[in-house]
Amino acid sequence: MPLRILHSILLTACLASAAEPSLPERISNRDLPSIFQAWNDAAPVDGADVVTMQARHDLVFVHPSMVGLQSPTFEGTTFEFSPADLAKAKARRAALLEKNSHLILIAEIRYRDAPKGFIPEESPWWKRDADGKYVMGWAEGGYRLLDVAHADWQAQVAKRAKAVMDSGVFDGVMLDWWTDDEDRVNLIRRIRETIGKDALVLVNSNDKSIPRTAALVNGLYMECYRTESPEDWKRISETLRWAEQTLRTPRINCLESWSHESRKDLHRMRAVTTLSLTQSDGYCLFGDPNDLPTPDHLHDWYPFWDKGLGRPLKSGVKRADGAWERELTAGTVVYNPAGNPGIKIRFDKPRRSRATGINNIEHALNANDGDIFLSESGGR
Repeated sequence: MPLRILHSILLTACLASAAEPSLPERISNRDLPSIFQAWNDAAPVDGADVVTMQARHDLVFVHPSMVGLQSPTFEGTTFEFSPADLAKAKARRAALLEKNSHLILIAEIRYRDAPKGFIPEESPWWKRDADGKYVMGWAEGGYRLLDVAHADWQAQVAKRAKAVMDSGVFDGVMLDWWTDDEDRVNLIRRIRETIGKDALVLVNSNDKSIPRTAALVNGLYMECYRTESPEDWKRISETLRWAEQTLRTPRINCLESWSHESRKDLHRMRAVTTLSLTQSDGYCLFGDPNDLPTPDHLHDWYPFWDKGLGRPLKSGVKRADGAWERELTAGTVVYNPAGNPGIKIRFDKPRRSRATGINNIEHALNANDGDIFLSESGGR
């Protein structure tokens, strides 16, 4: 990269960084609903490019290489980045925040499993069986397990997390495959001590609570692969409410469910969106199931997700009919859980349903569905 171009990119990124709203402001002052991106992109709409589509999300977590921050040798032991890569990644951050000043950018830090070449082949941090063979982790990706219990490996992971944070590109780190076992308790303590109190930490605990590490974590990435039954949705709801009440502030809980038949399972998309809106101040996603041959977490962008609800006026409440309801500055959100009967919702003045487009005083809502009812001041 020519020096003058590198200087121009760095100057643009630095100027954009200086004008950024603070992290708490970006989280607390955003308009709802809020959608997040888990690694992979939304399908482009209206000819939008990748940056424009990413910027529709209020939180994006990616592998560092996905924004240009490459590791020159072994990723697991890389703690410095080239000036050209830093410039490229900072330029991507600046471009995203220029389009969405409330966006939060998070880096995945691999610690549990990784592909061949992540660390040297002879490293003691690969997990091996009694015969000395590598133990496989994420089978779909061909990843090998790493020795999470190894104190030296935990120190390396924490050092890697600090290097990524020190790049100035990310607001926090994301740790996949999270449970509250002793090894991870020790690991998260090391990471938090190393990256400091202000960096965000997001962990993937699926639909489970993590009481032992809650005080060190800002958000759960709830990758909810079990959504077949009313009991599944009840468990998801309870875990989300627990996380909203318990985790470290500022909180960035991210709730994802998957389609069953196709991306046109619109009632399921509305259900996860309105569950998130009524029971958290977090972020949601409706994506492809992991068993498809395509990359995981690809998704469409739905008009139901467009901004226009404003900010919450109060916490969500459970109605007498079993549904959940929450008032926001520009409308009302209602979530009707799976297993509940269909309900009627009545307002004093006509409200426009974002799901149907109908403007009326009374609306119907089926089970395992949700809707946004906009007041006259609400968005489309």
